[in-house]
Amino acid sequence: MRKNILLPTDFSDNAWSAAVYALKLYSEEECTFYFTHSIKMKLSTLPYISNKFLKIINESAMGELLELKEMAETANTNANHEFEIILSSDDLLTAIETSVNKHQIDLVVMGKKGATGAEELFFGSNTVNTIRKMRLCPILTVPEDYDFALPKQIAFPTDFNRHFREKELKPLKELADMNNAKIRILHINIEPKLNDIQEYNFTVLKDYLADYDHSFHWMPDYTKKANEINEFIKDLKIDVLVMVNYKHSVIENIVKEPVIKKMGKHPLIPFLVLPSRI
Repeated sequence: MRKNILLPTDFSDNAWSAAVYALKLYSEEECTFYFTHSIKMKLSTLPYISNKFLKIINESAMGELLELKEMAETANTNANHEFEIILSSDDLLTAIETSVNKHQIDLVVMGKKGATGAEELFFGSNTVNTIRKMRLCPILTVPEDYDFALPKQIAFPTDFNRHFREKELKPLKELADMNNAKIRILHINIEPKLNDIQEYNFTVLKDYLADYDHSFHWMPDYTKKANEINEFIKDLKIDVLVMVNYKHSVIENIVKEPVIKKMGKHPLIPFLVLPSRI
């Protein structure tokens, strides 16, 4: 089945690196890639902007999108891949949501570095805003200058407090299928033992993944969850981190932290965020 993948871009090297990762990740799949760019500007910062100036900005952005499409077609000779461009006058989040709905997007792929360049931010501000508010499809964020590696080891942290539906975990299974990958489920022991609800969710998750190469890993609660996940990534040589984004989830707590010191200046690996409602 053909995949539709959205690639938001600000024409930076970081955005291009994320696009290249997506092209390599789906090299064996039939895909249509949509490069999208938002030219929405704050009127408060440009109170006297003219229609002529807006036209120049629009034409410039369209020209850069066309160049990006041509560059992707030249760099990528996969006959199974097609490329389209989308120029939006909406803010980035609205532009993404509109494209997801209109083009039946299966995945959004974004670079992780924010426009501010703040080195210690876990995510850039645009990425944080998209992760928090866009629940229409999965979002894959890619670290700046990340060297592509096939996802053979996938980490899936969970506290077992929530029952995951099969539909929610479908992108995780697809990623594992596509790369013959192993799924490593991580639980950080905040409690001395699982309660009845957690035990039930643990059993259900185990059943869901019965046909996949998977294992469960337990870590003591001794520091911030981001630090422990980072150590887990290093110890097991994880290639992709996957989490479901729902209210009071581990990922929600991590995203809310403005500074994640021990995650390093840049996130280590690609991060696939699954919405709780797909």
